[in-house]
Amino acid sequence: MTNTNLYVDVNVLQTVPSSNINRDDTGAPKTAIYGGVTRARVSSQSWKHAMRVSFNKDGVTAGVRTKEVASMLADALKELNDSMSEDDAMKKAVETLTAAGIKVNKDGQTGALLLVSHGQIKKLAEYTINNDEIDKKDVKAVLKGTQSLDLALFGRMVADNPELNVDASAQVAHAISTHEIVPEFDYFTALDDLQPEDNSGAAMLGTIEYNSATLYRYANVNVKELAENIGNDGALKGVAEFIKQFVLSMPSGKQNTFANKTLPSYVMVAIRTDTPVNLVSAFETPVTSNHGYVSKSITNLEKANSDAQKIVDKPLLTVALDQKSVSAITDQAENLTNLLNQVTDSLKEVMPDEDTNN
Repeated sequence: MTNTNLYVDVNVLQTVPSSNINRDDTGAPKTAIYGGVTRARVSSQSWKHAMRVSFNKDGVTAGVRTKEVASMLADALKELNDSMSEDDAMKKAVETLTAAGIKVNKDGQTGALLLVSHGQIKKLAEYTINNDEIDKKDVKAVLKGTQSLDLALFGRMVADNPELNVDASAQVAHAISTHEIVPEFDYFTALDDLQPEDNSGAAMLGTIEYNSATLYRYANVNVKELAENIGNDGALKGVAEFIKQFVLSMPSGKQNTFANKTLPSYVMVAIRTDTPVNLVSAFETPVTSNHGYVSKSITNLEKANSDAQKIVDKPLLTVALDQKSVSAITDQAENLTNLLNQVTDSLKEVMPDEDTNN
């Protein structure tokens, strides 16, 4: 694995029309106060969930976050030994998980959601079948190895046994609008198709809060930590997949209502050796415009990126993908595939070829 500190910063500007993609407990779109004004906000958790869904759709190795780990392990045990009864398989699964310090309640569920990869479940089943005595250290090793990409990126916290924790190698910021937003309300009615002709009233009525915004989205990957989790080759592929899914995914809240799935107008990726840099300060003074926010947001973002070099080192690579043709960045990508190739090629130059993942 690489001994060099490498951080991949991903900056995205994306305009979303009337939408409510991430709601609070009242059903309203989430917001934040930044720079003294109200901004649209989309939580990091909702965007990471959208990325995990995209991983699964694209056939990327993704784990399962569930309380039903014991049932998953029991099913894997029965696949290896079809003569094992369901009760015996469940009993053995609980025994193995308990030995690892994971508590399982009387309903066969863990106390909290646990993210595990399919590879970990398979190897844990093989270990359980082949060993009469379950060793805690061996189980821990199994549950720390064979990590799926989402587990290696987003990590895992196990309150019952912190030894099973996996440190996240990626960070995803809450997205906020580059400008002030004003919450709006959609008053809607619905008619009963079979109501009498002399009844002109609505069968249902209500309101939905929404807003529209140009969002600044930021995430980073610690390549060294990702390589420690899944090896150098896995890290190279994982960084490219992370960027791709971060750029293309979107939380699905109220998507059927608003059909708000858009594509980013601008993507900038930087590879740094000193520290990741969130450039949200570019929008601490909110963008104001009567002719759209994207172009001015691009200009502000690139200025903040340039200004940051007065404090931090110049990135090994800074590449932009700009649909608005506003960008002043020297390295321009023709499309997303080209951007991913540039990032991968740049990382290969500073990372060893061998994959030392066990």
